[in-house]
Amino acid sequence: MQKTKIGIIGCGVISGIYLENCTKTFGNLEVAAVADLVQEMARKRAEEYGIPKACTVQELLDDPEIEIVVNLTAPQVHADVNLQILNAGKHAYTEKPFAMNREDADRVLALAEEKGLRVGCAPDTFLGAGLQTSRKVIDDGWIGTPYAASGLILMGNAYDGMHPNFHNYLQFGWDPLFDMTPYYLTAFIHLLGPARGVSGSVGQVKPEHTVTNPRSPRFGETVPIGAPMHASALIDFESGATATLQAAKESFGYTPRLEIYGTEGILIVPDPNAFNGAVTIQQRNGETHAFPYSHGFAENSRGIGIADMAYAIRTGRPHRASGALASDVLDLQLAILASSKEGRRVQVEPRSERPAALPLHLKYGLLD
Repeated sequence: MQKTKIGIIGCGVISGIYLENCTKTFGNLEVAAVADLVQEMARKRAEEYGIPKACTVQELLDDPEIEIVVNLTAPQVHADVNLQILNAGKHAYTEKPFAMNREDADRVLALAEEKGLRVGCAPDTFLGAGLQTSRKVIDDGWIGTPYAASGLILMGNAYDGMHPNFHNYLQFGWDPLFDMTPYYLTAFIHLLGPARGVSGSVGQVKPEHTVTNPRSPRFGETVPIGAPMHASALIDFESGATATLQAAKESFGYTPRLEIYGTEGILIVPDPNAFNGAVTIQQRNGETHAFPYSHGFAENSRGIGIADMAYAIRTGRPHRASGALASDVLDLQLAILASSKEGRRVQVEPRSERPAALPLHLKYGLLD
């Protein structure tokens, strides 16, 4: 199969793992160019990963050989950059969140449909070994009929000042609702199917955050908090199942939990922000069983969604980490905010279906 040439816009911290995998893991991809508003960052990434061209954003978009452009910019400009990509005649794949509001998401989806182009979006962790194995456990009937689920992610502020832009994590778009819940909401849809409604509540304990990590160069610095730092939700699914979700950055450390409750057992799902982790079930008879992985990609395989999109473009099938799926996740996030503000349950209208599971017995690095 002919390789798909891609370009990457945004050469910050997260670009490293994308470039690692897009240059070494997925043989159907070829990174043709990288771009960043800070040219030196693009040059450094190009040199580090052997990318032939570091250039401006416009030069990347003008390259006729690039088919997919990966958008790793800041959350507040994801939608605008996606529109630029689509207007340049390229398929777009973006980091989460898909957009910051419904209007921007609709503009991106409408333009993609108008131009006959594809849009994809992270997270793609649901394509990893942990969540694909969890999906197979459910689909094979090991826990009976799933009727409920619970998700929990409690953490402190990212790196507590060690991240070069740590203050962003205290603002809207980097807050727990937009930064962390996409992993859990995507996993819920992957495992249980589309959602139809949500009741939510968001809150904030303190107005500012002081860096308490003595190793941080910004130790003692105080930064205003501009977004709710914890969110809770009760989600209804079209299947009849329900799920609760709690996400917070008011805590400390990192505590991820995800469980699916069925009529014949309980499935303990690994961290949906990772590609690996133990997959276990507790059965009605009291026994606990650990499952070996049914699928590959147990390593940090960020970028697998791009590779899957490239295969889908070549074969004509739907890609899994789709814009429609990401739009449904955004709808749930916005519904949690609206429910909290208005004190009512908010109905959502799903645009996507439950993504197809990956095939079994794939060779490493292949998706078809």
